[in-house]
Amino acid sequence: MKTDLDIVSPPIPEEILQRVEAKGINRRDFIKFCTATTAALALPVSFIPTVAQAVEDKRPPVIWVEYQSCSGDSEAFLRANQPTAGELILDLLSIEYAEVLMAAAGHQAEEAKNQAMEKYKGQYILIVEGSIPTGAGGGYCTIGGQSAVDDCKKLVQNAAATICVGSCSSFGGIPAAAPNPTSAVSVGSLVPGAAIVNLPGCPVNADNLTATIVHFLTFGKLPAVDRLGRPKFAYGKRIHDNCERRGHFDAGQYAESFGDDAHRQGHCLYKVGCKGPETFHNCPTIRYNEGTSWPIMAGHGCIGCSEPEFWDTMSPFYRRLPKVPGFGIEDTADKIGIGLAAATAVAFGIHGVASCFRKGDSMEEDKTGKEG
Repeated sequence: MKTDLDIVSPPIPEEILQRVEAKGINRRDFIKFCTATTAALALPVSFIPTVAQAVEDKRPPVIWVEYQSCSGDSEAFLRANQPTAGELILDLLSIEYAEVLMAAAGHQAEEAKNQAMEKYKGQYILIVEGSIPTGAGGGYCTIGGQSAVDDCKKLVQNAAATICVGSCSSFGGIPAAAPNPTSAVSVGSLVPGAAIVNLPGCPVNADNLTATIVHFLTFGKLPAVDRLGRPKFAYGKRIHDNCERRGHFDAGQYAESFGDDAHRQGHCLYKVGCKGPETFHNCPTIRYNEGTSWPIMAGHGCIGCSEPEFWDTMSPFYRRLPKVPGFGIEDTADKIGIGLAAATAVAFGIHGVASCFRKGDSMEEDKTGKEG
């Protein structure tokens, strides 16, 4: 008996499924992966066979480097489950260099990296974790006697595409927070104009990383990005837009402190510091830990870690955003949204402000039309 996962419209060609099974990958899991990835990329279902073909056919060389980082993004990658890290490493990617995965060390490891860069020049995908310290002539971080500054520049310039995982490589992250003693910068700031996509967050969501790689394999280019270089499929909406506590926000029901009755009942965490209204990320829909949960679902407010300079602009993390005029149950969600945007635009420089005001303008136009 066939299930809905066995019947894909249009279907994945049987020869692809047979080759996948020959590699030891479960047919059902492969169909599920291709379907979920196509949906994550906001592509029509007609692209499922195209995605399947790209994933099955291509095994791109990958160089994964770390600079000023905590290895949290590597750990997130190792805990991926759709597909698992083992499937990613053995079946989908050809990882030529990754410090947390490779057996080689010291000069042998660096030699492997340099050989891969030369062998696959212009073909490999570079994944960068951690910010790059430019202070002290690059002396705060060196690898095999070479500064992270020089190492990163050379790798980016020879890559087919660069994916920055985590907030540190994307925006400088915690190392770049005031007073930024090492003069840490993002990859984009270090190598402007390169083919770079940013996947900020602490840590990166492994599903977003997988989807970005699959998009590159399918179309030969990185996905469409916003003004901050983040893929729109993953960072196109505010966390607030899809939060499961949004209904309580609209109803004016908020936790006043952690552990109070409202907090235990799942009410909105805005008043205890949640930065969801000012943060763009797909955390509510894709979640973490095998898709089971995410911070707000677990009872902790968003700290805005996928936004630039979040450590400085979003703190104190347990204090609410600037006061919103008219905030309360008597106001509509639209009025609250406009007030919030106006109150925090200067402090946070959020790119969603314009759309909020456009919505407000259209409301006024409709009202004027009715009165006329």
